[in-house]
Amino acid sequence: TSAYSSPAKSLGDPGITPLSPSHIVKDSDADDAVEQLFLVVVAIDFGTTSSGYAYSFTKEPECIHVMRRWEGGDPGVSNQKTPTTILLTPERKFHSFGYAARDFYHDLDPTESKHWLYFEKFKMKLHTTGNLTMETDLTAANGKKVKALEIFAYALQFFKEQALKELSDQGGSDFENTEVRWVITVPAIWKQPAKQFMRQAAYKAGMASPENPEQLIIALEPEAASIYCRKLRLHQMIDLSSRAPVNGYSPSDTIGTGFTQGKEHVRRNRQSRTFMVENVIGEIWSELEEGDRYIVVDSGGGTVDMTVHQIRLPEGHLKELYKATGGPYGSLGVDYEFEKLLCKIFGEDFIEQFKIKRPAAWVDLMIAFESRKRAAAPDRTNPLNITLPFSFIDYYKKFRGHSVEHALRKSNVDFVKWSSQGMLRMSPDAMNALFKPTIDQIVQHLSEVFDKPEVTNVKFLFLVGGFAESPLLQQAVQSAFGSRCRVIIPQDVGLTILKGAVLFGLDPAVIKVRRSPLTYGVGVLNRFVEGKHPPEKLLVKDGTRWCTDVFDKFISADQSVALGETVTRSYTPAKPSQLVIVINIYSSEQDNVGFITEPGVKKCGTLRLDLTGTDASVPNRREIKTLMQFGDTEIKAMAVDVATSKSVKVGIDFLNY
Repeated sequence: TSAYSSPAKSLGDPGITPLSPSHIVKDSDADDAVEQLFLVVVAIDFGTTSSGYAYSFTKEPECIHVMRRWEGGDPGVSNQKTPTTILLTPERKFHSFGYAARDFYHDLDPTESKHWLYFEKFKMKLHTTGNLTMETDLTAANGKKVKALEIFAYALQFFKEQALKELSDQGGSDFENTEVRWVITVPAIWKQPAKQFMRQAAYKAGMASPENPEQLIIALEPEAASIYCRKLRLHQMIDLSSRAPVNGYSPSDTIGTGFTQGKEHVRRNRQSRTFMVENVIGEIWSELEEGDRYIVVDSGGGTVDMTVHQIRLPEGHLKELYKATGGPYGSLGVDYEFEKLLCKIFGEDFIEQFKIKRPAAWVDLMIAFESRKRAAAPDRTNPLNITLPFSFIDYYKKFRGHSVEHALRKSNVDFVKWSSQGMLRMSPDAMNALFKPTIDQIVQHLSEVFDKPEVTNVKFLFLVGGFAESPLLQQAVQSAFGSRCRVIIPQDVGLTILKGAVLFGLDPAVIKVRRSPLTYGVGVLNRFVEGKHPPEKLLVKDGTRWCTDVFDKFISADQSVALGETVTRSYTPAKPSQLVIVINIYSSEQDNVGFITEPGVKKCGTLRLDLTGTDASVPNRREIKTLMQFGDTEIKAMAVDVATSKSVKVGIDFLNY
C-alpha cells in the first residue's frame, strides 16, 4: 500500500466529489491585500560561497545602493560580498558572520576552536536534501550538528540587522523593519520545499511574518538577473561575440576589474556604492522584438541555473518559456577537484584528518586556492603558486614521517611542483584541468537546453553570477554557443542578481508568466465505473458505489501560469449531511496523475471547512468552491461554501507533511 491510505476509508467521512466541469477564472484582483507602501526595498543575495545585500528607496528607484564594504576581505578577491560563513559559540549562540567569523575562528587556539561551531557553503544542503523538513540538520566543521533552520535564520537576521543599521546611519534616524520590503533570492531549480524553507527562516529572523507575508518576496535568481539585464546600457557589458576570444586581458586583470569603473556612474558614500539604473530599456534590449527569446545562465558557487525567457511587448514583460533547469555545477566543483588533487598527492587519509584536526588551516588553504582560481585564464602561461599553510607542512611530516616535498616528487601528478618558497606551483594546464569537469557539465547541459523545441532561435545568452567572472567559463560558453546567439556578460557580473532583485522588489509585476514546477490537485471520490476504475478503489457508501483516491488535477507540471491566476473547481460533499469537509491537496512532478496513491504524489496542504452551526436550509447539493492561486513562489488555496460564504484558506506547505 502507499504512504497514504485512502483518505475516504480512514477518515470515515465520504469526502467530496466534483460538481462541475473544471473551469479557470482569471481573477487577478481577488481579495488581495492593499499593496503596502514600503520606504525601501532590501534584497539579499544569499549565495553558496558569498552573500551580500543591496537596497533602493522607493522614492528614488533609479539608485541602487550596494552594501558598504566589509571589514576583512581577501587578497586577490575584491568584491562587495562577504563569504557565506557563520560562527556559533560553544553554547550554540550566534557569534559572527562572513570575514569576521572566518578570521575569529582562524585565530582561535586549536584546542579552543574544536568547541566552536563553524559553517561554510551550507546553502547547498537545501538543494541536495531530498526530504527537507524544519528538522533537517547541518554539520559544523567540528562535526557537531545544528538545525539548518536556525543557521539560516541567524544568517538572515545578521543581514537584517546590518541593513537596518546602514539605513539608519544613512537617514540619521532609526529605521523600522516594517518600512522595509525584503527580497531573498534562491536558485530557480530549487524544489518547492527549499523555497518555503527560506521563507520560514526569514520569518524566524523577524523579517516578515505569516500574518504579513507580502513583506517578503522570494525571487528566483535567473529572473532577477533577467530584470537587470533589460536595463543594461552598451557600456555596462561585454559582448563576447564582438571581441577576440582571448578578451585582451592580461592575466592579472580578471573580468571583475577589467572594466573602468568610471563608466558606471558610481556615487561613493560611506563605502557603499550606488549604481544609477536609468529608467530606460537598454540598447541591447531595444533590439529585441515581441516574441524574441533569450537565455539567462546563472552560474554561482553552488548551482548553475538556466532559464529561457521571452519578451512580451509593449511593457517588455517577461514570460518563462522553458522551466528552469540546471544542477550542482557551480564553482564549488572546482574546489572539489582541487581537494581531489590534494588527496591524490598527499593521501585521502591525511586530508580527512587534516580537515578535522586543523579546520582553520584547511580554510586558509582554500582561501589561498580561491584567489589563484580567480587568476586562471585561457591564455595564461606562467604558473600559479598556492601557499601551503605552515601547519599543513608540519602536520604532514608528523603524520607521514616524510616531507611535503617528498610527497610531491613521489606522486605522479605532472603539473604540480614544489617551489622553494614553500608553495605548490601549478602549471596553467593543471589549473585548467580543475575547471574542466564543471565547465563541461555546464556546456553539456546548455546544449541539451538549446536542443529543446521551445528553445529555437535564442537571440542572446546572458552569462551572470559569480562564476561568470571566470575567463575559462566565458571562453567555453562563447566557443560552444557563440555561433547560435550573442553571449553577453554584464559588468560587475557578480552583483547582477543583487541589483535585479532590488528592481524586482520595486516592481514585482514585471514577471508575468511562469511554468508550474509541479502538478497540483485534490483527492476526490468519483462515481465508480466498472472496467474503468481499479476494483481495489471501490467504496460502497449508503448504496452508492464510489471510486476513492482520485487525483483531480488543478494544474499540470510545466503548464504556463500567469501571476495571480486562480484555478477554481466546485465540489459537493459525497454525503449531503456532512458538516466537516476536509479537502486534501497533493502535488507530483509527473504530468499525468490518476490517483493520489501513485508513487511520487505528496500531500502538501489540507483545507478543513467546518460547516456546523450554519443554517439548515442549505440546498441539498451543497457547492464547495475550491480555489488555488498560483503566483509568486507561494501558492495559496481556499475553500468556500457557496450557500453561506464561509471560507477557509491555507498556504501550500511542503515541509510539514
